Amino acid sequence: MKELVVISGKGGTGKTSIMAAFASLARNKVLCDADVDAADLHLIMDPQVRERHDFQSGHTAVINQDKCTQCGLCRDLCRWNAISEDFVVDPIQCEGCGVCYYFCPEEAIDFPLNTCGEWFISDTRFGPMAYAMLGIAEENSGKLVTLIRQEGKKLAEKNNLDMLITDGPPGIGCPVIASLGGATAVLIVAEPTVSGRHDMERVTDLAAFFKIPAMVCVNKFDLNPDEASAIEDFARERQVKVMGRIPFDPVFTKSMVQGKNIFEYDGHSKGAEAVKKIWDGMAPDLGI
Repeated sequence: MKELVVISGKGGTGKTSIMAAFASLARNKVLCDADVDAADLHLIMDPQVRERHDFQSGHTAVINQDKCTQCGLCRDLCRWNAISEDFVVDPIQCEGCGVCYYFCPEEAIDFPLNTCGEWFISDTRFGPMAYAMLGIAEENSGKLVTLIRQEGKKLAEKNNLDMLITDGPPGIGCPVIASLGGATAVLIVAEPTVSGRHDMERVTDLAAFFKIPAMVCVNKFDLNPDEASAIEDFARERQVKVMGRIPFDPVFTKSMVQGKNIFEYDGHSKGAEAVKKIWDGMAPDLGI
């Protein structure tokens, strides 16, 4: 099974729009939205949910006031200052280390598992899709990214499909690391700005560290041709394939407003032609 992960060094580069466009070009594939902190691919794919599951991870202490004698040991042991003077745990401050739970002499502290978000198996007009959404201000997104990629692969095997296209998270943190392991290749979508180039350089280094073959494309290159050239020069220095440039095209926005990808809205636009060229250029690396 082949897996292409589409990532970016920062948010707002157009990664998801390009990912949605690939859905019209790829065959025998499963779509996977692993950008769980800000999942939005489903807004274009309009998935019909077949399975819905809670994502549970981590623990938060809860003090049983009927058992608590307010001896103060839990407050003394808590390094996060998560327990108030009236012996109530602040769920935001609590890091779930469990020290108070294990050492409470009255066994007055519960340590339930947190429900952090949801993950879904669904059908779309482009085929099967797995995606997930982390709850507001919740953590463990790296673990959820790993889970949803695994479910995407299971979905592909179940349907005898040989490709997984994953919309990965932006940045270089834990969620991005979780999205890269075992991938066939990664496409880095960069924007032609100073910050876009800087963040693209960091995520390129990350892909190299994990020995994942990387490719780069520059979205909205014509807004700043000099920075676009600088991004491509850096990529060539690092022996990262430059797949092409995508011009600024309002059709991307117009198609999203209609809940469509760019090929559904206007397959003859300049943006669509550029994305098609990039996809065709990646085909040999993906074995398709």
